Amino acid sequence: MKPYRATIIVVVVIAIASTAFTIVSPRILGNVTNNIFTGYVNRKFYDEVMSHLPAGTQLPPGTTAGAMIDKLPAGMIGNIPAAQRDTLRGLDLSRRPGIDYGAISEMILLLVGLYLISALFSFIQGRIMAGISEKVSFHLRRDIAEKINRLPLRYFDSRTHGEILSRVTNDVDTISQTLNQSLMQLVSAVTMLIGILVMMFTISWQMTIVALIVLPVSIRLIRLVVKRSQAHFVAQQVSLGKINSHVEEMFSGHNVIKAFNGEKHSIAKFKDINGGLYGSAWRAQFFSGLLMPVMNFVGNLGYVGVAVLGGWLAIRGKIRIGDIQAFIQYMNQFTQPITQAANTANVLQSTAAAAERVFEFLSEKEETAEEAIPAKIADVKGAVTFDNVVFGYTPDKTIIKGFTTQVNPGQKVAIVGPTGAGKTTIVNLLMRFYDVDSGAITIDGVNIRNMKRSGLRALFGMVLQDAWLFTGSIEENIAYGKNGATHTEVLAAAEAAHADHFIRALPGGYQMQLNEEADNISQGEKQLLTIARAMLADAPMLILDEATSSVDTRTELLIQQAMDKLMQGRTSFVIAHRLSTIKNADLILVMQDGNIVEQGKHDELLSRNGEYAALYNSQFAGAAV
Repeated sequence: MKPYRATIIVVVVIAIASTAFTIVSPRILGNVTNNIFTGYVNRKFYDEVMSHLPAGTQLPPGTTAGAMIDKLPAGMIGNIPAAQRDTLRGLDLSRRPGIDYGAISEMILLLVGLYLISALFSFIQGRIMAGISEKVSFHLRRDIAEKINRLPLRYFDSRTHGEILSRVTNDVDTISQTLNQSLMQLVSAVTMLIGILVMMFTISWQMTIVALIVLPVSIRLIRLVVKRSQAHFVAQQVSLGKINSHVEEMFSGHNVIKAFNGEKHSIAKFKDINGGLYGSAWRAQFFSGLLMPVMNFVGNLGYVGVAVLGGWLAIRGKIRIGDIQAFIQYMNQFTQPITQAANTANVLQSTAAAAERVFEFLSEKEETAEEAIPAKIADVKGAVTFDNVVFGYTPDKTIIKGFTTQVNPGQKVAIVGPTGAGKTTIVNLLMRFYDVDSGAITIDGVNIRNMKRSGLRALFGMVLQDAWLFTGSIEENIAYGKNGATHTEVLAAAEAAHADHFIRALPGGYQMQLNEEADNISQGEKQLLTIARAMLADAPMLILDEATSSVDTRTELLIQQAMDKLMQGRTSFVIAHRLSTIKNADLILVMQDGNIVEQGKHDELLSRNGEYAALYNSQFAGAAV
């Protein structure tokens, strides 16, 4: 919030002014009451005095009550408090006194003016703070979005999407609401507390002492409640992240859950997480809710003490009725800022927990910084070298161990091996989704760690086994592979991928809108669209990770022909499980436990009767059966 420091100071001043005008109001109301009461008492005294004089008596100008008071009956004098007697001695009895309605009207108009000014200041304060809170939220979300793009893939592999989503939505919203409401409430509460204390001391220091006796009790109770509730507010935010993660996961995998009858397990897990959220939220809200009744109880004790003492002081003539009224109003308001500050403290606890999660995310270790002057490849040939590459997703488990190979420009390289052999890891390293622990990967002699990541990834067109499509039209999804792609180019790419025929058969054709999960088309159709996207990108090199795993045999043959044409003259890396699709590869790398155990062409590797032959024969045997 540092960029808004000057604006926040202005808002604080406005908030103080708005609260100050509100604080003065009870004192003015007390003066109105005093005016009415004094006028009424003076008139009653005048009528009482005149009733003891002969009828029609007209007192001369300048006659005061002091000259007459000693002549009044003793019973009447006894009914008038000593302090009131002193006040009445200066009363002019030459004319009948009354209530000064003109002065009362002026005070009421002043009161209305103060209320209007206070309301105007509150409006200005709210408008400015709304802008600041939304700007802070905007910048936090922007920083989070930018941070996401700078985080390594390792971070997302170790956390659920729902947990990350919770930080972007729930936590930032919590911060925004606090800045918009609670922060100024805290300023107003502190200002009101100080102002009320000053006004109370100006009315009666004795009654103020009684009122202050409850303050240490209130603070002690607030600290006790806040201490108990803090841990529950933190647990509540954590549970919200977990429940978001679970719901997001269950919705995205809804079909799988149904297929494997996993509803009971899903519901049981949800109930467990939801129960934890309920428990932490219930305790947090319970302790937070205790503040109001506790503060009301303590405040009522102080109110009783002030009422008794005020009555005694009024009887003795030490204080006026209007001042008692004003003090009682202040006393009623006295616990309000304390309670408000306490409630705000609870909100601030929740905000602190949310902010910690956001700041923790923003402080996560980012990808390795790129070179100040990144290397560029002017004319990409496509020669790729893996030089003694070593890598592990965790420091204690190395997956790729001394991987070395040379890929010549334009070669079609197939990477095969059993599950967990490290095939996809090689692609992750080649695209710099992860950086190697040691060794080097070069393209045309340039170390990819010296290149800008965006520049490196622009050299590759990718088709992954998991087809990813976003909400939007089919044409927009294909055009994602090339900025500014024309409709003609999109059509050409779709035809090359053998996707044009099924697209035109869909309602809306190329303008058909895909939903969030793109489940209004089949998995095979999704894969065709991603292949069309890669063809449109027309990158100098290709990466195909089981690109035809979800299409039928006939379409697979058509796509293979199109892909073979696309791969001509381009260095291509193909991860394949069905070895029949890579017979024409220029180089086949057989991986096992992170190492290349064999490399060569299809016929050459079969003749060796080694690991590749075993893999191929097992698939052939399975197909024959």
